[in-house]
Formats: sequence, C-alpha cells, structure tokens
Amino acid sequence: MLFGLFWVVLAAAVFGTVASKLGVPAVVGQVLAGILIGPSVLSLVRPDEFLLSLAELGAVFLLFMVGLETRFRDLLSVGKEALLVAVLGIAFPLALGFGFGLWQGQENVSALFVGTALVATSVGITAKVLQEMGVLDARFAQVILGAAVIDDILGLTLLAVVSGLGAGESMSAGQVGLILGLSVGFVALVLALGIPLIRRFQPRLRNLSLSRMFNVAIVVGLGVAALSTVAGLAPIIGAFLAGMVLAEVKDEVEFESKVHALESFLAPVFFVVVGLQLDLGVLGDPVVIVAGLILTVLAVIGKVAGGLIGARSMGGRQSLLVGVGMVPRGEVGLIVASLGLAAGVIGKQVYAEVLLMVLLTTVLAPLVLRALAPRPERDAPAA
Repeated sequence: MLFGLFWVVLAAAVFGTVASKLGVPAVVGQVLAGILIGPSVLSLVRPDEFLLSLAELGAVFLLFMVGLETRFRDLLSVGKEALLVAVLGIAFPLALGFGFGLWQGQENVSALFVGTALVATSVGITAKVLQEMGVLDARFAQVILGAAVIDDILGLTLLAVVSGLGAGESMSAGQVGLILGLSVGFVALVLALGIPLIRRFQPRLRNLSLSRMFNVAIVVGLGVAALSTVAGLAPIIGAFLAGMVLAEVKDEVEFESKVHALESFLAPVFFVVVGLQLDLGVLGDPVVIVAGLILTVLAVIGKVAGGLIGARSMGGRQSLLVGVGMVPRGEVGLIVASLGLAAGVIGKQVYAEVLLMVLLTTVLAPLVLRALAPRPERDAPAA
C-alpha cells in the first residue's frame, strides 16, 4: 500500500512539474503519469481500493478548495447562463451519443448508456486547470462551475434512470421527479441555511486558533460531502457547496492555507488514479480507434455547442471557453462506462470506444482551455 502511494505521489510530483515547465496544465502530466506507472505500461501500481478511496478524497478536497475560492453571489450572477449551458450540455451529447449507438446497431438501452457517458463532465479536471491559471473569479469560470453543479444534478438523475432501465426496472415519472427534487432541494438547503449560519458564528470563529479553525473547516467539508451522497449527489458537489459557505468568512478567519496544503497533496493523487484506470490494452483494434475518435468528436461538439449557445450572451470567446471547460469526461465517464459493462448493457468494444473518448477529452481539453483562456490580469472578474 505504501509503495503504491509512494509511486503515485512521486509520479504526480515529477510529471506535474515537468508539464508545468513545458507550459502544459499539471493535471495533464499527472494523468499521463498514471497511465505510465499503471497496468497499461510499467505496471508499478494498480488502482486498488485504497488508492481509489484516496483519489475520491482528493477530488473532494479539490472541489472544497475551489468552493473556498468561489463566492455564492458570483455564481448567482451567472445563474441563467449556467443553467442553459448545463441543460444544453446534457441534451446535445445525449442525443449525439444515443444516435451514434443506434448507428452502430446497439439496442436502445445500450445506446442510452453511450449517450450518458458523453453527458458526464469531470469538473475536478477543469477546476484544477482554472485554479492553476488563477482565473477562478473570471466570469467564464463562474459559469463553468455553476453549470457543473447543475450538470451533476441532472446527469446523476439521468444515470439513475438509465441504470434502472439497464437492470430491467421501470422508472416512473414520479421516481425521476423525486430523485431530481432531492438533489435540487439539498443544494438549496445547504446554501440557504449554511451561509446565514456561518455569518452568525463568524465572531466566535475569529477567536479560534488556526489548528482548531482548520478542524472546523474539515468537519464542515467532509460532513456536507457525505450528506450530499444521501441526496443522490456526488460528494464533490457537497464539498464544493461547503467551500462556498465557508468562503463567506475566510477573509476574517484564517484556515485556507492549511486546507490548500492538504489539497495540494491529495488532488494530484486523484489525477494519477484517473490515469491508472485507463487501460490502453483495449485500444488495439483499429475499428475501436476509429469509432472512439468519432465518439470523441461528438463528445466535444455536444459540450462546445452547449457552451456557445447557452453562454452566447457573454460573447463568442467567453462562450467557447465555457464549452471547452465542460469537455473533460475524466473519472465520471469511466464510472458510467464501467457501470454499463458490469451490467452487461454494453460490450467490451463499446466500452473501449468510450474509454478512448474519456482519455482524449481528459488530456486534450485542458490544453485547449489553457491556450484559449486569457491571462488573469486581462480577464474581467465576475460581476
């Protein structure tokens, strides 16, 4: 276990640093490091239960840290654009993926799983790139983060429905509405109760030592992340919401530096483990490669179109940035594909095609985002 962690941390540090020196987002280097030391190449490390759990914790603290750098009022100011981007960024990829599956001769449920894999967005990857670039307060970044929260709510509801269909269950409109209502209600409740409460306790929090305030922050972050799973949401969304709540007092109460130190250790583990899970051995078939490349093009078109149309009021360049920011599928796409394979809904060939799409969108999208995004000093902050 310790040797595995050693290789993961070492690879993350070396490849992340090299990538940064080359002007490439560190997350790209860390994902490639995972592929190199994983079962596909050197086989130094395998994604066991320990590393997968640590990686999930890394994703939780990454989004917690991103939440700390995001004000709720800023997200509220881009709510309309974020909602449109999220809805269109689900509708377009779902339709394209479903159509692609039918074109391949797949059954309806199998084609739906392909569409659902295209719907997924790995906000952790985009958030880290935006954080590295120092543009989290930019308007396009706020739209991406807001859309990612909505995307998660709608995407996980869709995944629950499609998984039920794949298991031969019938899913009524009432059940779908209940899943959606629980998710939306949880987000609203955390923000409606959390922000007034944290402001009320702010005078007492000022008197706490750095270590104790750090403990309070960790308890809040992990607690809300855990509760979000009860509401049917991913824990990273709960962590992001907890960070936004605590962001209301971070200027008066010191704890952010310690949270950042913890996140700096755990987040790279998450990106390396994403690479560990990418099995390049299944990509040897030329038919799989061609189909995977087509699927990748459809995956990119779906999200970029959602950004261009949903955020068109922001102008062409900003809306393009939003669309590109929603492109990486990362671990979320892997989870959807793995569920479909385990349930026997999709075969190994379709799984391999989705895998190639996940790999390409995960590695290429951060590079494009970095190339297109303006520098912090030239970018206007969110209103």
